[in-house]
Amino acid sequence: MNNYDFLVSDISSIKGIGTKTTKLFKKKNINTIFDLLWSLPRDYTDRTQISKINELQLGKVQTIVVNVEKYSFPRIRNLPNKVICSDETGKLECIFFNSYEGYIRKILPLKSRVTISGKISFYKNKYQVTNPTHVSTDINKIKKIHSSYSLTEGLSEKKYLTIVNSVLEKLPDLDEWHDKSVLNKFQNISWKESIQKLHDPKNINKKGPFFDRLAFDEILSSFLISSKVRKSIKKIKKNKKKFNIDTANFITKKLNFNLTVDQINSINEINKDLKSNQKMFRLLQGDVGSGKTIVSLIASLNVISSGFQVSLMVPTEILAQQHLKLAKKLFPKNIKIEILTSKTDNKERKKIISDLSLNKINFLIGTHSLFQDNIQFKKLGLIIIDEQHKFGVKQRKKLSDKGGVNCDVLVMSATPIPRTMIMTAFGDMDKSIIRSKPRNRKDVITYSKPDNKINEIILFIKKLIKIGEQIFWVCPLIEESKKLDHQSSIKRYEILKKIFNKKVGLLHGSLKKEEKHKILTDFLERKIDILVSTTVIEVGIDFPNASAIIIENANKFGLSQLHQLRGRVGRGEKQSYCILLFKSTLSENAKKRINILKKNNDGFKIAEEDMKLRGYGELLGFKQSGLHSFRLADPVLNENLFLLAEKEINRIENNDTDLNKYNTLLKLYDRADILNDLV
Repeated sequence: MNNYDFLVSDISSIKGIGTKTTKLFKKKNINTIFDLLWSLPRDYTDRTQISKINELQLGKVQTIVVNVEKYSFPRIRNLPNKVICSDETGKLECIFFNSYEGYIRKILPLKSRVTISGKISFYKNKYQVTNPTHVSTDINKIKKIHSSYSLTEGLSEKKYLTIVNSVLEKLPDLDEWHDKSVLNKFQNISWKESIQKLHDPKNINKKGPFFDRLAFDEILSSFLISSKVRKSIKKIKKNKKKFNIDTANFITKKLNFNLTVDQINSINEINKDLKSNQKMFRLLQGDVGSGKTIVSLIASLNVISSGFQVSLMVPTEILAQQHLKLAKKLFPKNIKIEILTSKTDNKERKKIISDLSLNKINFLIGTHSLFQDNIQFKKLGLIIIDEQHKFGVKQRKKLSDKGGVNCDVLVMSATPIPRTMIMTAFGDMDKSIIRSKPRNRKDVITYSKPDNKINEIILFIKKLIKIGEQIFWVCPLIEESKKLDHQSSIKRYEILKKIFNKKVGLLHGSLKKEEKHKILTDFLERKIDILVSTTVIEVGIDFPNASAIIIENANKFGLSQLHQLRGRVGRGEKQSYCILLFKSTLSENAKKRINILKKNNDGFKIAEEDMKLRGYGELLGFKQSGLHSFRLADPVLNENLFLLAEKEINRIENNDTDLNKYNTLLKLYDRADILNDLV
């Protein structure tokens, strides 16, 4: 067995682990020896301090030296066995459940002097230790500081420590993958020594070169995979797209505003990719309302003028309809545009599929159904994915492969992500970022109000409705319960319906897809004035007549979520408002979030602050997004390591370093599935 095989071998291969213990480990999602190494100590237990019986503290793990005086082995089943012990200050009972008489006599011989360590309790005026974890006649075997791990029922601390220590003793010496210049930054500590120090109870605060080296390994493994994906895509040689500036001018002349500098720069970067013989694999990131759609439509028209087809995939049918409407308004009349969603009837679907294969359709807009196996393009030249920041590296690579050799890929996201997260989540892609918003857009004015002033808000929105404007009213999840969430929204809906003559709509998670679509359409068509919603209103959908959003219990949301919700208004030239309703008692963190939002309309700055307050795992659901989750590294706390990894990956790429030297590192960090796709 080689070093790598040992580390990824099943947990059951460890000596002393039987079927029962294996099941307990797997219950904790520890399946291999490597998994065990990353199940880190959460604390430590100090057994070096010896206490007298009369000094014992209840509820704490303590170590005592006692004399074994008397056994009590009841003959009635289910009653515990008991051993009476003492020192010069008092008596102590050792209570054993499910332990045999012979075992107890062996570890606690009568009239012997033993050292015991365990959690202290008090019952019927007597100190007790129930099922003591450590018992020995040799004080030096117990008088130690032990790492303390998260356990599961049936898995004792003593057993867990024995298993972990046996693995740490057998840790292999792996061939070093880092250059000397990198190792010097971590005091030349090896991977093996770093792991051993990470489990040492003296290092429970996880600070030092051993931790930094392992966190850096984790970050670099993620960046290396992204680098491999980038290289594999750049190797693909495609036909250059040929178009001129007149194509883009056709659209810009129809706009009632000038493009921002960021939009122009993004268009230039995309055009450069399209005209090259290397496949484009680019992320277009912009804050809500920054004008990404216009950029993507200009890119689409350029590709179509080159004789290729374009496909635009969006998350919802209503967003697909909005893109269709805008494309028809901006594109020349001779461009054939179609839409394909679950609402498309069979006859129309068959015709669209047939026309696609014959190159009779230039631009196809739709939902996920666009990439079903039975849909074949004659000459697909560009795939645009809108609002799919939850696509992982592997899914994007497959998407790129599906498009074929001559197909470029543009992924758009309105989710502002801090730089360290972009490096991790989209490291496989080139990036274009739109930070500035169109000049005709006004910042949304944000207020915060205690919920006991709701009558003032009602008066305010009455004035807005009177001049023909519309309002979103958002109710949050309450204790993550759909039932409670549903009830709270219905309650708010019923109240508002009485006040506003029934011109109120309700959107919640229990509605069918068709019902949800109808309500959103009614709101778009101004058949209702107020939309009460329990779900995050679709990102990207343009509700030009909505000028205010009220968010109840705003403290229940993260900063980035609040900013995304606020982005549902302020998409036209009129002044828009966001009102954050909160309970009278707010935590300091909640006050910080609300104040940051009131003072700031820049989604990127807000995302940075959000990550500092809540951690990257919670940022807009990244923990549930399928993106790589780090075990050690943190984009907030370890920003310096991310920047160092970025510098190192650039050096590796510029020197054309053989990446095979990093294969063990990549495999250890569970990247083998992506690696196999790149072979």
